[in-house]
Amino acid sequence: MASVLSYESLVHAVAGAVGSVTAMTVFFPLDTARLRLQVDEKRKSKTTHMVLLEIIKEEGLLAPYRGWFPVISSLCCSNFVYFYTFNSLKAVWVKGQRSTTGKDLVVGFVAGVVNVLLTTPLWVVNTRLKLQGAKFRNEDIVPTNYKGIIDAFHQIIRDEGILALWNGTFPSLLLVFNPAIQFMFYEGLKRQLLKKRMKLSSLDVFIIGAISKAIATTVTYPMQTVQSILRFGRHRLNPENRTLGSLRNVLYLLHQRVKCPQSAMVWKQTIFLLTYHQKVNRT
Repeated sequence: MASVLSYESLVHAVAGAVGSVTAMTVFFPLDTARLRLQVDEKRKSKTTHMVLLEIIKEEGLLAPYRGWFPVISSLCCSNFVYFYTFNSLKAVWVKGQRSTTGKDLVVGFVAGVVNVLLTTPLWVVNTRLKLQGAKFRNEDIVPTNYKGIIDAFHQIIRDEGILALWNGTFPSLLLVFNPAIQFMFYEGLKRQLLKKRMKLSSLDVFIIGAISKAIATTVTYPMQTVQSILRFGRHRLNPENRTLGSLRNVLYLLHQRVKCPQSAMVWKQTIFLLTYHQKVNRT
């Protein structure tokens, strides 16, 4: 229990939250473009800069930053939960022993599952708020009209039922392999570099962060597209295919909708890891 409630776990959790907020704020417009391409498959412009130009022209200069606050709030909570769980479990399991790549993967997976189950409602709400007011090309998408985070929670529960807040949980659970794979490679590369030097530089952290996130993103990207669509949950479905979280829909969406690049996510996570690493070292 002392390991779980330790100051070190709290430091990692706070550093993870600060790092994620920094990275998301820097790359938020690119993340907006990614989400539009994932959800609205009929959008003709497929390049990031063209999507951003379309958004600014049609919806205003600040449109790429629509939904910033709910996204940042969700991301802050999510990373706090993930890093607190990850480092607490690692402290309990390793107990002063040398960590291994296999242990990092298992701990990352468990921390990811805990994070998904606790924070998915926040992500469902912020996905809808971020896309509110968007000019979709797909006529099957039902627009939303929320006044804020609390109103979004209220309307979703009232109109769709409380379980709608966990839309996309199935692909999200599969996606826990993303941070698990990322931190498995990150910790492994870090251990290899520390064998040759006493301390890692910011450049070292930046490079190994980019490499580890690129690998994890490439492996899990198709499921990330499905996750975004299910979280938004505003597509008109056939009566026999209404269950958004069904395996049938997941497989259908995987087949139909995986098409847009996500290099921005790699750089966003790289910035996050760099900020996180520096925050932990300073503390």
